[in-house]
Amino acid sequence: MTTQVTDHRGGVWSIAVPIPDNPLGHTLVHLLETDRGPVLIDTGWDDPDSWDTLVAGVTACGFAVADLHGVLVTHHHPDHHGLSAKVREASGAWIAMHAADAAVVRRTREAEPGRWLDYLLAKLTAAGAPEDHLTPLREAQAGGRGRRLPGRRPALPDRGIEPGELLDLPGRRLRAIWTPGHTPGHVCLHLEERHPVLEPARPAAAEAGAAGPGAGAAGQGPGGGTAGGGTASGRGRLFSGDHLLPGITPHIGLYEDPDERDATDPLGDYLDSLERIGRLAPAEVLPAHQHAFTDAEGRVGELIAHHEERLSGLRALLREPRTPWQLAVAMEWNRPWDRIPYGSRNIAVSEAEAHLRRLVKLGHAERVPGSDPATYRAV
Repeated sequence: MTTQVTDHRGGVWSIAVPIPDNPLGHTLVHLLETDRGPVLIDTGWDDPDSWDTLVAGVTACGFAVADLHGVLVTHHHPDHHGLSAKVREASGAWIAMHAADAAVVRRTREAEPGRWLDYLLAKLTAAGAPEDHLTPLREAQAGGRGRRLPGRRPALPDRGIEPGELLDLPGRRLRAIWTPGHTPGHVCLHLEERHPVLEPARPAAAEAGAAGPGAGAAGQGPGGGTAGGGTASGRGRLFSGDHLLPGITPHIGLYEDPDERDATDPLGDYLDSLERIGRLAPAEVLPAHQHAFTDAEGRVGELIAHHEERLSGLRALLREPRTPWQLAVAMEWNRPWDRIPYGSRNIAVSEAEAHLRRLVKLGHAERVPGSDPATYRAV
């Protein structure tokens, strides 16, 4: 087993934790050194090889898993939150997550047997999925399969992450930014410290003035060394989770909530969140997949343009009334529809529905009255 660990300088490392049987390959779990011990940002997929890789990675960074002080989870997806229970069991570390995603974890743990399968079946039926796609789900439902979620149940977080708060990490300045869209409680984490490579050091007098009263402790890195300056004097680094990736457009689908009463707008949430991150203009982005990159503003612009183009294309498709399933089939993906795996088709339909919600909210599309399954047309 080869463990890929990158030292990003200033008490920041990334560990490539594999995701089994997934084209993404791995999750970049970040380790942040603090005066109270190392903290992980995400944990990786719950799999024995993934766990062994994480343990080896923490060791390569100069720590033991037992040293871990806490875990900050950017969002609830299993390639980010999956190993949190094992980390807590091995170290006693606290686990923090935004309340909206913590609610998803809690709902999943407390759901009646088979509830999520029933929900998926009802959702796909309403979206106009054909019978040949629904049949395996009906058979699983009738046979009592799908009663338990695969793998270990993820840990319930014991701390919240409040939007805008400066997290309690002695020796570091890490601020939480709520960036819903990929999930309702996704957060990015802004390390408000001068980048040790990309941002030049300021004169000592200016640095002291920028730090302000009581900022001395934050100006020192773990062990008394500098941690990128420790003040808000630079643009710093952004741990972006799945919100901002260098070469991938993250999935934006409907939020998974069987109890949903109000129509949410995940794509609208995502676009608003992107604009906030663009204005932040960090010196470097440390995402959860692919690789670190600069020019966050440029990447934000690309993603906003991508979704604007996609919404325009879907509006053109809706000159002919279509169900969400029919719209997903007609949309452009990274491969032809007949080569998209069964489970990925469900994700594609959810993404089509999120774009439909946005078009309806903007007044560019409407549901055909009385249609069942739901059918939409351009306005």
